[in-house]
Amino acid sequence: MDKDSVTFRFLAEPTDVNFGGKVHGGIVMKWIDQAGYACAALWSGHYCVTVSVAAIKFHRPILVGQLVEVEAKIANTGKTSMQIFIAVRCGDPKSGQMVESNNCIINFVATDQAGYPVPVPAFEAKTANEKRIQKYAQKMKDMSLQAEKVFEQEMKEE
Repeated sequence: MDKDSVTFRFLAEPTDVNFGGKVHGGIVMKWIDQAGYACAALWSGHYCVTVSVAAIKFHRPILVGQLVEVEAKIANTGKTSMQIFIAVRCGDPKSGQMVESNNCIINFVATDQAGYPVPVPAFEAKTANEKRIQKYAQKMKDMSLQAEKVFEQEMKEE
């Protein structure tokens, strides 16, 4: 079993839909968090907690009865953190043709039993695609840190 990726596959169910008849965005976010956790825990060998989600973008709706694939891949690592690239695809279960519904970067931190951060193995991007995703993940991390600084500054001003 590869330790750098996890893929969930299942059918979108009637209980997953919103008032518009499409799968609810919150349900998709739950799937993203679950697949991201599984990937982070497998990579680190520890319990992991979600820290943030960056740049989640919904390209198309997921319909009831469609096959859904949530792929989580290690994109980048820090000392105790992991950035996971998530791609959500959906399509006809009869044909197997899938299209991307959305993607994002989700950040996790590995913890010990007391909840304190613990070191994670370093990820080394090898393929050209892994290097592109790692670069994207690092940019999202940098933007997130910058946004946090802006927020803190704005909250201090009165």
